Amino acid sequence: MFVEKITSLQNPRVKQLVKLRDRRPRDEAGVFLVEGYREVRRALEKGVKLQEIYFSPEWFLGENEPALIAEAQAAGAQAFELSKEAFAKVAYRERPDGLLAVAPQWKRGLEDLALKPQPFLLVVEAIEKPGNLGTILRSADAAGVDALIVCDPVTDLFNPNVVRASTGVLFSVPVVVAESGPVRAWLKERGIRAVATTPAAKELHTNTDLRGPVAIVMGSEQYGLSDFWLKESDAQVRIPMAGQADSLNVAMATIITLFEAVRQRG
Repeated sequence: MFVEKITSLQNPRVKQLVKLRDRRPRDEAGVFLVEGYREVRRALEKGVKLQEIYFSPEWFLGENEPALIAEAQAAGAQAFELSKEAFAKVAYRERPDGLLAVAPQWKRGLEDLALKPQPFLLVVEAIEKPGNLGTILRSADAAGVDALIVCDPVTDLFNPNVVRASTGVLFSVPVVVAESGPVRAWLKERGIRAVATTPAAKELHTNTDLRGPVAIVMGSEQYGLSDFWLKESDAQVRIPMAGQADSLNVAMATIITLFEAVRQRG
């Protein structure tokens, strides 16, 4: 297949890729950036229809990149080879690996989720840092969570740092973005218990039943959970803290709580 080669840093496609780092241009175009071999591979494995793939052999770290580019082309993506300098300009990573794709954004609603008989869900509220949201996605994937529901988001699901920190599992974990009120009503309608995590809780997460239909609810890095979720929850739990710190990073706290649920449900 024909591949156009781009060397100029002023090329319109190079300029557009740089713009797509910001949310408004992403949302206006309805696309987002997927950078890295592992991330692009996982997108293709999940049937994501990549629109474009950009590559620079001078940045490749291995020998499998040409096959992945060919796979993307076969699935309908336009391919463009960039000079080393041009790729360095569009890459989000400090040390890129020579692969960058443009993928379509998607929207998924609560009604689109296919729930198991004993749903195991993760709800996060107002997560601020893209890296934390990406790490939370990885944790949800590792714990076998059925879906991640992002309430009242502060950060954008399609932020390049979310994609990178998730290592591409953004494409495998069902994610819904919604407001807290409708999410709580939806959980109640389906008999799914909401277990809120807060340092002020009396019960430890290990002493609370996390089996059956359950949604673990995690709050923002700075403020924790809102009064709405604390009042509306069916139970509140905390992670024991033996030192001076009264809380953990939200991504770390999510991992600990999810895997306690995995232990109990196993």
